[in-house]
Amino acid sequence: MKLDKGPQGPGSVLRRMAMGATAAAIGVTAVFGGGLASAAHADSTTLTGIVLGVGTNETQRVVSWYSSADTAQVVQVAPTSKLVDGQFPASAVTFPATVAANSVNGGYNAHATIDSLKQNTSYSYRVGAEGQWSPTYSFTTQDFNGNNLDFLFFGDPQIGSSGSTAKDGAGWLDTLDVALAANPKAELLVSGGDQVETANTESQWDAFLAPAKLRQYPWAATIGNHDVGGKAYEQHFWTPNTDRSAPYYNGSATTRSGGNYWFKYKNVLFIDINSNAYANDADAAHIDYITKVVKEQGADAKHTVLIYHHAIYSPASHANDSDNKKRRQDFPTAFSNLGIDLVLQGHDHSYSRSYVIKNGQKANTDEQPGAAEVSKGPGGVIYVTANSASGSKYYDLTAPDPNKDPNYGPDPLNPKSHWANSVENQEHVRTYVRVQVRGNKLVVENIRSGTCAAPNAAVELGKVKWCGPNNGADAAPGVGSSVDKVVIHTNEGKANENTSAAADSGWLQ
Repeated sequence: MKLDKGPQGPGSVLRRMAMGATAAAIGVTAVFGGGLASAAHADSTTLTGIVLGVGTNETQRVVSWYSSADTAQVVQVAPTSKLVDGQFPASAVTFPATVAANSVNGGYNAHATIDSLKQNTSYSYRVGAEGQWSPTYSFTTQDFNGNNLDFLFFGDPQIGSSGSTAKDGAGWLDTLDVALAANPKAELLVSGGDQVETANTESQWDAFLAPAKLRQYPWAATIGNHDVGGKAYEQHFWTPNTDRSAPYYNGSATTRSGGNYWFKYKNVLFIDINSNAYANDADAAHIDYITKVVKEQGADAKHTVLIYHHAIYSPASHANDSDNKKRRQDFPTAFSNLGIDLVLQGHDHSYSRSYVIKNGQKANTDEQPGAAEVSKGPGGVIYVTANSASGSKYYDLTAPDPNKDPNYGPDPLNPKSHWANSVENQEHVRTYVRVQVRGNKLVVENIRSGTCAAPNAAVELGKVKWCGPNNGADAAPGVGSSVDKVVIHTNEGKANENTSAAADSGWLQ
């Protein structure tokens, strides 16, 4: 495996030394363009696109950003309680950044890993260098021990896909604000892919990265098919433990982005794969990768969550795409054998939640559509497809068509749906998925973050002809209402309660 890892702490030697000494600053001015904070300086250096990402585990965060200058840069961090009148204390710790030239739009991209964080602590951070600092941002860690974890999953913001970057950005901003106002204790924001419509269009990336919440909560990036074909995805997001071997890193050397990566949070192992790479037996390579990660990292994980873009049990426009039909044959039995608990997917701009699937078949033929509580059992997997989080584009549900795929026909208990899916839903309103880990239970809920009213670009621009449940026959319920909720009993006892040795140690006291 080829592992690309960011800096691991203050003593790390993994640093790209920039040319020359940092210039002394005359002053710092905060500039806000389209809601995306940047720092501008007397020497015309600008720092933009700052985003907080996940590290290898809960004691780390990765910060990525764009810079106009090829200079030595760092992330400076201190407990928020130590700042006085907004000023960082002398005890603040700096983490050196790796800086590289942007391959498409000029300038440079940078990233640094914040390490040895303590639990239940608020931290403030800024990026740049002395006299060239960005505005100050903050994030809060939570309890590193125990079996409880809340995270939010977002499907296809795909900023720009409606034809209006501004409207798509407004819907995306509103979903993040609504979701985190309702779930302030969420510890992770997980991507279903397709952050933007066009891989190298930076105005779309600016709108995607504009929400302040993306500098307060770590974003676990996933590469979608609209994020490939350009380097902007991986220039904006540095992901931990990333394997960019050929089967996971498709496309030409000058334009490819992505790779497979993993991270752990408390007792949950997250594995994120680049499902855009599927030709030339890449599915087998992905399975080999997942197998290796589970073998090496899964011993102390109570749950394993797999994330990728292309939903194999698609309920809408992509249901019978040729690549999806292949994945439906290649993946499910392997996922059952590997003990995957939950698969999170995007791409289809509609919501679905599968029955418990074991070895590519419904595990219990008596499980009822829309069941509020299920027992997964060994080898059982739940597959969830997220609807649009921005309202930029929705795909309508399709009827099962055995003529297109005889292995993906109707559900005997609900012939309007595909056999694999317990719930299929499209209302043309924005939603997000909340996942709550509670010991041996996973609680998965699809929640409305909008209504038919603005911001909802696809509705506003007439891209869809109706809005609301039952093909628009019913009024859309309010923001925060639940589309679907299921309690999944895993009961597999994969690991004892996981405790982090770093929970009560670290450099930030």
